[in-house]
Amino acid sequence: MSLMLPRAFLGVTRSVLGRPWRDRLDIAGLGRAEMLSQQQGLPDILARLLAARGVEPAEAMRFLEPKLRDLLPDPAVLADMQPAAARLARAAMQGERVAIFGDYDVDGACSSALLAGFLSQAGARPRIHIPDRLIEGYGPNSEAIRMLAGEGATLLVTVDCGTTSEEPLAEARRLGLDVVVLDHHQAPERLPEVEALVNPNRQDDLSGLGHLCAAGVVFLALVATSRELRRQGHWAARGGEPDLLLALDLVALATVADVVPLRGLNRAFVRQGLAMMRSRARPGLAALMDVSGLDGPIQPWHLGYLLGPRINAGGRIGDAALGARLLLTDDEVEARGIAAELNRLNQERQEIERLAVLEAVSQAEHELAGASEMPVLLAGSADWHPGIVGLVAARLKERFRRPAFALALNGEGGATGSGRSVAGVDLGRAVPSPCASSTPHRSSLAPRSDAGRRRSARAPPRDRPGHSASGRLSSLAALRLRNSRQSDFRRRLEVTWAPAGRRSSVIFWS
Repeated sequence: MSLMLPRAFLGVTRSVLGRPWRDRLDIAGLGRAEMLSQQQGLPDILARLLAARGVEPAEAMRFLEPKLRDLLPDPAVLADMQPAAARLARAAMQGERVAIFGDYDVDGACSSALLAGFLSQAGARPRIHIPDRLIEGYGPNSEAIRMLAGEGATLLVTVDCGTTSEEPLAEARRLGLDVVVLDHHQAPERLPEVEALVNPNRQDDLSGLGHLCAAGVVFLALVATSRELRRQGHWAARGGEPDLLLALDLVALATVADVVPLRGLNRAFVRQGLAMMRSRARPGLAALMDVSGLDGPIQPWHLGYLLGPRINAGGRIGDAALGARLLLTDDEVEARGIAAELNRLNQERQEIERLAVLEAVSQAEHELAGASEMPVLLAGSADWHPGIVGLVAARLKERFRRPAFALALNGEGGATGSGRSVAGVDLGRAVPSPCASSTPHRSSLAPRSDAGRRRSARAPPRDRPGHSASGRLSSLAALRLRNSRQSDFRRRLEVTWAPAGRRSSVIFWS
């Protein structure tokens, strides 16, 4: 019996790298593309792109021209949103000190700045804390919470983190702080005991908004809180309420930089947010655009490849709080100074990354020379900065088309590492088992669904470490483990992923 070969597209069967190249559309997809072209009057290439993404003819214009008025849901569809909004509104009306605990990436910086800016306008006294990547690690920690409580905070709000931080948040409650969590990462069945935990990826949430980044969740929380303050007459007493649409520039930046799927509400966030950015109303973003060399209308890919990496550079090798400070400041002089420092840090990060990638590729090639079917790569060095190991792992994954880990050895018998995976391999599920007797740091992050297929907001894959995943699989993981566990870690990963490592990669034309 002969096997049917995939249809070639434009007569081409192989890419330059020798990978099979086939038409992404099946027979049904081709029919959908023809209907899109005929019914909506779309060019054939655009119709094919929409058909490849599963867009039906009736949805085409909403996909191409997404509007918030059509796509913004009632925030109350998110579990725990009503108690979260009520507690935030009370903090504003009573002028409470609010501690905002954010993550050190773009999404965390944007979420922190969003919330702090709103609470300041509403009458609360917010204070942002972004943890040091190397000293504190990811998420809330008890020592920082004790410090914030000592400064007089009565409410702790975690943004882009907190869903799995059961013990630190229990410490916050012991210290008398109320706690609200605004997050989007994968959630376990058991959640921390807090006043409210808003996360569209918690297992009992039925909102269907699991594709939002943290800044998207925060924006919906601000909509709900503003509505509660309006109901209680707070805005009337203060002489008016803020225009939340002006905050969409930060939501758009976080949405693209966090590589969440550009569908549904996210498309409306980015479309409207780009319009806000073009006005250059936020001094921090205007300064960042200037140091990035942007001299024309801002485009979606600028967010992921020019602005995002510069904000991330502070969290990787410098002061993790620089990004949030930049996005929150109204002082143009301060904004230019912070933007210049982030630009300098990003240039330094690029050189550190370049040297580390060269060494990692050399290690990988040496390993594969003796075992070309090795399903997972593990590279490490004592010379690598822990803040860039995720980027190194991404480069290895892209070059060798298999899951890869990069470890920064600390010289004290341990290592800090990060991993990136390929489609079909859930890194978040695989990491905890091999690391069970080590010290997991960040074993699973938000799912990166459809990330490998997003091209509208991304430059060519070779220019930026991508995140690939399939469905709701997690493609990133970070960990800390003892050197004595590294060989066992590799062996167990190889057993876990042996089938995936032998898959052939296919380049899809879409």
